[in-house]
Amino acid sequence: MTLTGLATRNILRNKTRSFLTILGVAIAVVAFVLLRTVVNAWTVAADYAQKDRVVTRHKVTFIMQLPKKYIEDIRKDPDVAAATYANWFGGKDPKHDTEFFATLAIDSGSYFDVSKEITLADDQKAAFMEDQAGAVVGDAIAEKLGWKIGDKVTLESGIYPAQPDKPWVFTIRGIYKATMKSADRSSFFFHWKALNEGLPEKRRDTIGWVISRVKDPSKVASISVGIDKMFDERDIQTLTQDEHAFQASFLAGFSAVITALDGVSIVILLIMALILGNTIAMGVRERTSEYGTLRALGFLPRHLVMFILGEAAALSGIGGAVGLLIAYPFVEQGLGRWLEENMGAFFPYFRVGIGTAVVAFGASIGLGLLAGVLPARGAAKLKVTEALRRVA
Repeated sequence: MTLTGLATRNILRNKTRSFLTILGVAIAVVAFVLLRTVVNAWTVAADYAQKDRVVTRHKVTFIMQLPKKYIEDIRKDPDVAAATYANWFGGKDPKHDTEFFATLAIDSGSYFDVSKEITLADDQKAAFMEDQAGAVVGDAIAEKLGWKIGDKVTLESGIYPAQPDKPWVFTIRGIYKATMKSADRSSFFFHWKALNEGLPEKRRDTIGWVISRVKDPSKVASISVGIDKMFDERDIQTLTQDEHAFQASFLAGFSAVITALDGVSIVILLIMALILGNTIAMGVRERTSEYGTLRALGFLPRHLVMFILGEAAALSGIGGAVGLLIAYPFVEQGLGRWLEENMGAFFPYFRVGIGTAVVAFGASIGLGLLAGVLPARGAAKLKVTEALRRVA
Protein backbone atom coordinates (compact mmCIF):
# COMPACT_ATOMS: atom_id res chain seq x y z
CA MET A 1 0.00 0.00 0.00
CA THR A 2 1.50 3.36 -1.09
CA LEU A 3 0.86 6.70 0.55
CA THR A 4 -1.21 7.80 -2.44
CA GLY A 5 -3.31 4.62 -2.32
CA LEU A 6 -3.81 4.99 1.40
CA ALA A 7 -4.83 8.64 0.95
CA THR A 8 -7.36 7.68 -1.71
CA ARG A 9 -8.90 4.96 0.46
CA ASN A 10 -9.05 7.40 3.34
CA ILE A 11 -11.75 9.32 1.47
CA LEU A 12 -14.22 6.56 2.34
CA ARG A 13 -13.77 6.98 6.09
CA ASN A 14 -16.49 9.66 6.18
CA LYS A 15 -18.68 8.74 3.23
CA THR A 16 -21.33 11.42 3.77
CA ARG A 17 -18.84 14.29 3.94
CA SER A 18 -16.85 12.96 0.99
CA PHE A 19 -20.03 12.54 -1.06
CA LEU A 20 -21.18 16.09 -0.35
CA THR A 21 -17.74 17.48 -1.14
CA ILE A 22 -17.56 15.59 -4.44
CA LEU A 23 -21.08 16.81 -5.25
CA GLY A 24 -20.11 20.39 -4.44
CA VAL A 25 -17.03 20.20 -6.66
CA ALA A 26 -19.07 18.57 -9.45
CA ILE A 27 -21.69 21.34 -9.33
CA ALA A 28 -18.97 23.98 -9.42
CA VAL A 29 -17.37 22.28 -12.45
CA VAL A 30 -20.73 22.13 -14.26
CA ALA A 31 -21.34 25.83 -13.58
CA PHE A 32 -17.82 26.73 -14.72
CA VAL A 33 -18.14 24.70 -17.92
CA LEU A 34 -21.54 26.24 -18.66
CA LEU A 35 -20.32 29.81 -18.24
CA ARG A 36 -17.17 29.26 -20.28
CA THR A 37 -19.19 27.56 -23.03
CA VAL A 38 -21.59 30.51 -23.14
CA VAL A 39 -18.66 32.92 -23.58
CA ASN A 40 -17.04 30.73 -26.24
CA ALA A 41 -20.32 30.31 -28.12
CA TRP A 42 -20.90 34.04 -28.00
CA THR A 43 -17.54 34.75 -29.62
CA VAL A 44 -17.43 31.83 -32.07
CA ALA A 45 -18.63 33.96 -35.00
CA ALA A 46 -15.71 36.35 -34.54
CA ASP A 47 -13.26 33.53 -33.93
CA TYR A 48 -14.18 31.78 -37.20
CA ALA A 49 -14.68 34.92 -39.28
CA GLN A 50 -13.56 34.70 -42.91
CA LYS A 51 -10.37 36.63 -43.59
CA ASP A 52 -11.34 37.50 -47.16
CA ARG A 53 -14.71 39.12 -46.37
CA VAL A 54 -15.58 42.68 -45.40
CA VAL A 55 -18.92 44.11 -44.31
CA THR A 56 -20.14 47.60 -45.23
CA ARG A 57 -22.87 49.25 -43.17
CA HIS A 58 -24.21 52.72 -42.35
CA LYS A 59 -21.52 54.78 -40.64
CA VAL A 60 -23.78 55.84 -37.77
CA THR A 61 -25.39 52.54 -36.81
CA PHE A 62 -26.08 49.09 -38.15
CA ILE A 63 -29.85 49.54 -37.99
CA MET A 64 -29.87 52.45 -40.47
CA GLN A 65 -30.25 51.63 -44.16
CA LEU A 66 -28.00 52.20 -47.18
CA PRO A 67 -29.15 53.12 -50.69
CA LYS A 68 -29.26 50.01 -52.87
CA LYS A 69 -27.23 51.74 -55.57
CA TYR A 70 -24.16 51.53 -53.31
CA ILE A 71 -23.79 47.84 -54.14
CA GLU A 72 -23.00 48.62 -57.77
CA ASP A 73 -20.23 51.03 -56.76
CA ILE A 74 -18.70 48.41 -54.48
CA ARG A 75 -18.83 45.74 -57.18
CA LYS A 76 -16.85 48.05 -59.48
CA ASP A 77 -13.94 48.10 -57.02
CA PRO A 78 -11.10 46.14 -58.69
CA ASP A 79 -10.13 44.57 -55.36
CA VAL A 80 -13.62 43.11 -54.77
CA ALA A 81 -14.19 39.62 -56.19
CA ALA A 82 -17.90 39.48 -55.36
CA ALA A 83 -20.42 41.43 -53.30
CA THR A 84 -23.92 40.82 -52.02
CA TYR A 85 -26.40 42.50 -49.73
CA ALA A 86 -29.16 41.74 -47.23
CA ASN A 87 -31.83 43.26 -45.01
CA TRP A 88 -32.77 42.19 -41.52
CA PHE A 89 -36.50 41.43 -41.75
CA GLY A 90 -37.23 40.63 -38.11
CA GLY A 91 -40.00 38.18 -38.94
CA LYS A 92 -41.67 35.40 -36.98
CA ASP A 93 -44.14 32.68 -37.78
CA PRO A 94 -47.44 33.32 -35.95
CA LYS A 95 -47.96 29.54 -35.78
CA HIS A 96 -44.78 29.34 -33.69
CA ASP A 97 -45.02 32.66 -31.91
CA THR A 98 -42.40 31.88 -29.27
CA GLU A 99 -39.75 30.61 -31.70
CA PHE A 100 -36.96 32.99 -32.66
CA PHE A 101 -35.04 32.65 -35.92
CA ALA A 102 -33.17 35.13 -38.09
CA THR A 103 -35.11 36.24 -41.18
CA LEU A 104 -33.11 37.91 -43.95
CA ALA A 105 -34.07 39.36 -47.30
CA ILE A 106 -31.09 38.58 -49.53
CA ASP A 107 -29.82 39.20 -53.03
CA SER A 108 -30.55 35.68 -54.19
CA GLY A 109 -28.26 35.89 -57.20
CA SER A 110 -25.09 36.52 -55.20
CA TYR A 111 -25.63 35.75 -51.52
CA PHE A 112 -24.76 32.05 -51.62
CA ASP A 113 -21.69 32.73 -53.76
CA VAL A 114 -20.28 35.09 -51.15
CA SER A 115 -21.42 33.02 -48.15
CA LYS A 116 -19.63 29.79 -49.02
CA GLU A 117 -20.33 28.30 -45.58
CA ILE A 118 -23.98 27.86 -46.57
CA THR A 119 -24.52 24.86 -48.85
CA LEU A 120 -27.67 24.23 -50.85
CA ALA A 121 -28.43 21.45 -53.30
CA ASP A 122 -28.36 22.60 -56.94
CA ASP A 123 -31.96 21.61 -57.66
CA GLN A 124 -33.19 23.40 -54.55
CA LYS A 125 -31.19 26.51 -55.41
CA ALA A 126 -32.65 26.50 -58.94
CA ALA A 127 -36.20 26.18 -57.55
CA PHE A 128 -35.53 29.05 -55.15
CA MET A 129 -34.19 31.28 -57.91
CA GLU A 130 -37.24 30.66 -60.09
CA ASP A 131 -39.78 31.50 -57.37
CA GLN A 132 -39.74 35.09 -56.16
CA ALA A 133 -41.96 34.05 -53.27
CA GLY A 134 -39.57 31.22 -52.43
CA ALA A 135 -37.52 30.81 -49.28
CA VAL A 136 -34.53 28.83 -48.02
CA VAL A 137 -34.33 27.74 -44.38
CA GLY A 138 -31.68 26.13 -42.18
CA ASP A 139 -31.82 22.43 -41.45
CA ALA A 140 -31.99 22.99 -37.68
CA ILE A 141 -35.08 25.22 -37.73
CA ALA A 142 -36.72 23.10 -40.43
CA GLU A 143 -36.36 19.99 -38.31
CA LYS A 144 -37.61 21.72 -35.18
CA LEU A 145 -40.69 23.31 -36.74
CA GLY A 146 -41.42 20.42 -39.09
CA TRP A 147 -40.97 22.48 -42.24
CA LYS A 148 -40.55 20.62 -45.52
CA ILE A 149 -39.84 21.70 -49.07
CA GLY A 150 -43.07 22.97 -50.60
CA ASP A 151 -44.56 24.19 -47.29
CA LYS A 152 -45.99 27.71 -47.19
CA VAL A 153 -44.95 29.96 -44.31
CA THR A 154 -46.53 33.28 -43.36
CA LEU A 155 -44.29 35.74 -41.55
CA GLU A 156 -45.12 38.81 -39.51
CA SER A 157 -42.62 41.63 -39.02
CA GLY A 158 -42.58 44.62 -36.72
CA ILE A 159 -40.02 46.30 -38.97
CA TYR A 160 -41.83 45.69 -42.25
CA PRO A 161 -45.57 45.32 -41.54
CA ALA A 162 -47.42 43.56 -44.34
CA GLN A 163 -49.83 45.53 -46.47
CA PRO A 164 -53.48 44.47 -46.09
CA ASP A 165 -53.61 42.91 -49.56
CA LYS A 166 -50.04 41.56 -49.55
CA PRO A 167 -49.23 39.28 -46.59
CA TRP A 168 -45.68 37.98 -46.30
CA VAL A 169 -46.26 34.43 -47.55
CA PHE A 170 -43.31 32.31 -48.71
CA THR A 171 -42.89 28.80 -50.08
CA ILE A 172 -39.93 26.80 -48.82
CA ARG A 173 -37.86 25.80 -51.84
CA GLY A 174 -34.66 24.70 -50.15
CA ILE A 175 -33.12 23.58 -46.86
CA TYR A 176 -29.49 24.56 -46.43
CA LYS A 177 -26.70 23.10 -44.31
CA ALA A 178 -23.73 24.85 -42.73
CA THR A 179 -20.11 23.86 -43.18
CA MET A 180 -18.71 26.18 -40.50
CA LYS A 181 -19.26 26.51 -36.75
CA SER A 182 -20.02 30.22 -37.09
CA ALA A 183 -22.93 29.72 -39.51
CA ASP A 184 -26.45 29.87 -38.13
CA ARG A 185 -28.46 26.78 -39.07
CA SER A 186 -31.77 28.39 -38.13
CA SER A 187 -32.03 31.29 -40.57
CA PHE A 188 -34.85 32.04 -42.98
CA PHE A 189 -33.74 33.55 -46.32
CA PHE A 190 -36.02 35.01 -48.99
CA HIS A 191 -35.66 37.26 -52.02
CA TRP A 192 -34.87 40.93 -51.41
CA LYS A 193 -36.96 41.74 -54.48
CA ALA A 194 -40.01 40.25 -52.77
CA LEU A 195 -39.41 42.53 -49.78
CA ASN A 196 -38.78 45.59 -51.92
CA GLU A 197 -41.93 45.14 -54.01
CA GLY A 198 -44.03 44.58 -50.92
CA LEU A 199 -43.03 47.90 -49.35
CA PRO A 200 -44.55 51.36 -49.76
CA GLU A 201 -42.81 53.45 -52.40
CA LYS A 202 -40.94 55.65 -49.90
CA ARG A 203 -39.30 52.64 -48.20
CA ARG A 204 -38.06 50.91 -51.32
CA ASP A 205 -34.56 50.50 -52.73
CA THR A 206 -32.66 50.40 -49.46
CA ILE A 207 -30.46 47.65 -48.08
CA GLY A 208 -29.16 46.81 -44.62
CA TRP A 209 -25.54 45.93 -45.29
CA VAL A 210 -23.13 44.75 -47.99
CA ILE A 211 -20.87 41.70 -47.72
CA SER A 212 -17.86 41.66 -50.05
CA ARG A 213 -15.34 38.95 -50.80
CA VAL A 214 -11.97 40.52 -51.58
CA LYS A 215 -9.30 39.16 -53.92
CA ASP A 216 -6.36 39.63 -51.55
CA PRO A 217 -7.07 39.03 -47.83
CA SER A 218 -3.77 40.67 -46.89
CA LYS A 219 -5.13 44.01 -48.16
CA VAL A 220 -8.41 43.93 -46.23
CA ALA A 221 -7.60 47.07 -44.23
CA SER A 222 -6.74 49.21 -47.26
CA ILE A 223 -9.66 47.84 -49.25
CA SER A 224 -12.04 48.73 -46.41
CA VAL A 225 -10.71 52.29 -46.33
CA GLY A 226 -11.03 52.53 -50.11
CA ILE A 227 -14.68 51.43 -50.06
CA ASP A 228 -15.57 54.03 -47.43
CA LYS A 229 -13.78 56.76 -49.40
CA MET A 230 -16.14 56.15 -52.32
CA PHE A 231 -19.02 57.40 -50.21
CA ASP A 232 -17.33 60.16 -48.19
CA GLU A 233 -18.95 62.87 -50.33
CA ARG A 234 -22.39 61.20 -50.41
CA ASP A 235 -25.30 62.04 -48.13
CA ILE A 236 -24.92 58.67 -46.41
CA GLN A 237 -21.40 57.56 -45.39
CA THR A 238 -20.36 53.99 -44.70
CA LEU A 239 -18.23 52.01 -42.31
CA THR A 240 -16.47 48.97 -43.74
CA GLN A 241 -14.85 46.38 -41.48
CA ASP A 242 -13.31 42.99 -41.92
CA GLU A 243 -15.69 40.24 -40.82
CA HIS A 244 -13.86 39.63 -37.54
CA ALA A 245 -14.10 43.31 -36.55
CA PHE A 246 -17.73 43.43 -37.66
CA GLN A 247 -18.64 40.46 -35.46
CA ALA A 248 -16.60 41.88 -32.61
CA SER A 249 -18.56 45.14 -32.84
CA PHE A 250 -21.70 43.18 -31.99
CA LEU A 251 -19.94 41.65 -29.00
CA ALA A 252 -18.93 45.10 -27.80
CA GLY A 253 -22.53 45.69 -26.79
CA PHE A 254 -22.35 42.61 -24.60
CA SER A 255 -18.86 43.25 -23.26
CA ALA A 256 -20.18 43.96 -19.76
CA VAL A 257 -22.08 40.67 -19.78
CA ILE A 258 -19.02 38.74 -20.97
CA THR A 259 -16.84 40.41 -18.34
CA ALA A 260 -19.41 39.53 -15.68
CA LEU A 261 -19.43 35.90 -16.81
CA ASP A 262 -15.63 35.82 -16.59
CA GLY A 263 -15.83 37.20 -13.06
CA VAL A 264 -18.46 34.69 -12.01
CA SER A 265 -16.27 31.89 -13.39
CA ILE A 266 -13.45 32.95 -11.09
CA VAL A 267 -15.82 33.18 -8.12
CA ILE A 268 -17.01 29.64 -8.79
CA LEU A 269 -13.43 28.38 -8.71
CA LEU A 270 -12.83 30.18 -5.41
CA ILE A 271 -15.95 28.57 -3.94
CA MET A 272 -14.67 25.19 -5.11
CA ALA A 273 -11.37 25.83 -3.32
CA LEU A 274 -13.18 26.81 -0.11
CA ILE A 275 -15.29 23.63 -0.22
CA LEU A 276 -12.23 21.46 -0.66
CA GLY A 277 -10.21 23.38 1.92
CA ASN A 278 -12.88 23.00 4.55
CA THR A 279 -13.18 19.25 3.97
CA ILE A 280 -9.43 18.64 4.05
CA ALA A 281 -8.97 20.80 7.16
CA MET A 282 -11.70 18.88 8.99
CA GLY A 283 -10.14 15.56 8.04
CA VAL A 284 -6.70 16.66 9.24
CA ARG A 285 -8.07 17.83 12.60
CA GLU A 286 -9.88 14.53 13.12
CA ARG A 287 -6.79 12.45 12.33
CA THR A 288 -4.15 14.47 14.17
CA SER A 289 -3.41 11.65 16.63
CA GLU A 290 -3.05 9.23 13.70
CA TYR A 291 -0.48 11.51 12.12
CA GLY A 292 1.36 11.55 15.44
CA THR A 293 1.39 7.76 15.44
CA LEU A 294 2.77 7.72 11.90
CA ARG A 295 5.52 10.13 12.95
CA ALA A 296 6.33 7.92 15.95
CA LEU A 297 6.65 4.94 13.60
CA GLY A 298 9.26 6.77 11.57
CA PHE A 299 7.30 8.63 8.88
CA LEU A 300 8.78 11.99 7.97
CA PRO A 301 6.88 15.32 7.74
CA ARG A 302 7.05 15.15 3.92
CA HIS A 303 5.24 11.82 4.06
CA LEU A 304 2.34 13.47 5.87
CA VAL A 305 2.31 16.27 3.32
CA MET A 306 2.11 13.73 0.49
CA PHE A 307 -0.60 11.84 2.37
CA ILE A 308 -2.81 14.93 2.79
CA LEU A 309 -2.19 16.35 -0.67
CA GLY A 310 -2.89 12.93 -2.19
CA GLU A 311 -6.26 12.84 -0.44
CA ALA A 312 -7.04 16.38 -1.62
CA ALA A 313 -6.08 15.58 -5.22
CA ALA A 314 -8.12 12.36 -5.23
CA LEU A 315 -11.18 14.08 -3.78
CA SER A 316 -11.04 17.02 -6.18
CA GLY A 317 -10.20 14.80 -9.14
CA ILE A 318 -13.23 12.58 -8.55
CA GLY A 319 -15.41 15.67 -8.17
CA GLY A 320 -14.02 17.16 -11.39
CA ALA A 321 -14.58 13.93 -13.31
CA VAL A 322 -18.15 13.64 -12.04
CA GLY A 323 -18.75 17.29 -12.96
CA LEU A 324 -17.58 16.72 -16.54
CA LEU A 325 -19.71 13.59 -16.84
CA ILE A 326 -22.72 15.71 -15.88
CA ALA A 327 -21.70 18.77 -17.90
CA TYR A 328 -21.42 17.09 -21.30
CA PRO A 329 -25.00 15.76 -21.52
CA PHE A 330 -26.48 18.77 -19.70
CA VAL A 331 -24.58 21.61 -21.38
CA GLU A 332 -23.89 20.18 -24.82
CA GLN A 333 -26.71 17.76 -25.55
CA GLY A 334 -29.45 19.46 -23.52
CA LEU A 335 -29.06 23.22 -23.21
CA GLY A 336 -26.76 23.44 -26.23
CA ARG A 337 -29.22 21.83 -28.63
CA TRP A 338 -32.00 24.07 -27.36
CA LEU A 339 -29.94 27.24 -27.84
CA GLU A 340 -28.81 26.26 -31.33
CA GLU A 341 -32.40 25.57 -32.36
CA ASN A 342 -34.00 28.58 -30.68
CA MET A 343 -31.25 31.23 -30.63
CA GLY A 344 -29.01 30.18 -33.50
CA ALA A 345 -28.41 33.80 -34.50
CA PHE A 346 -26.63 34.36 -31.17
CA PHE A 347 -25.42 30.82 -30.40
CA PRO A 348 -24.85 29.05 -33.73
CA TYR A 349 -22.42 26.56 -32.19
CA PHE A 350 -22.89 25.72 -28.52
CA ARG A 351 -20.54 22.88 -27.63
CA VAL A 352 -18.23 22.11 -24.73
CA GLY A 353 -14.72 22.65 -26.03
CA ILE A 354 -11.88 20.29 -25.19
CA GLY A 355 -9.94 23.23 -23.81
CA THR A 356 -12.80 24.14 -21.47
CA ALA A 357 -13.03 20.55 -20.19
CA VAL A 358 -9.26 20.35 -19.64
CA VAL A 359 -9.20 23.68 -17.79
CA ALA A 360 -12.16 22.64 -15.61
CA PHE A 361 -10.61 19.30 -14.68
CA GLY A 362 -7.15 20.76 -14.20
CA ALA A 363 -8.53 23.59 -12.08
CA SER A 364 -10.41 21.15 -9.85
CA ILE A 365 -7.24 19.14 -9.13
CA GLY A 366 -5.04 22.23 -8.86
CA LEU A 367 -7.41 23.95 -6.44
CA GLY A 368 -7.70 20.71 -4.47
CA LEU A 369 -3.94 20.64 -4.02
CA LEU A 370 -3.92 24.32 -3.16
CA ALA A 371 -6.68 23.80 -0.60
CA GLY A 372 -4.63 21.02 1.01
CA VAL A 373 -1.41 23.05 1.34
CA LEU A 374 -2.23 24.83 4.61
CA PRO A 375 -3.61 21.74 6.42
CA ALA A 376 -0.61 19.73 5.17
CA ARG A 377 1.87 22.32 6.42
CA GLY A 378 0.14 22.41 9.78
CA ALA A 379 0.26 18.63 10.11
CA ALA A 380 3.95 18.54 9.10
CA LYS A 381 4.86 21.05 11.84
CA LEU A 382 3.14 19.10 14.63
CA LYS A 383 5.34 17.66 17.33
CA VAL A 384 4.84 13.94 17.90
CA THR A 385 3.97 14.31 21.60
CA GLU A 386 1.45 17.09 20.94
CA ALA A 387 -0.17 15.16 18.09
CA LEU A 388 -0.56 12.00 20.19
CA ARG A 389 -2.20 13.95 23.02
CA ARG A 390 -4.57 15.94 20.79
CA VAL A 391 -8.20 14.86 20.55
CA ALA A 392 -10.20 16.15 17.53
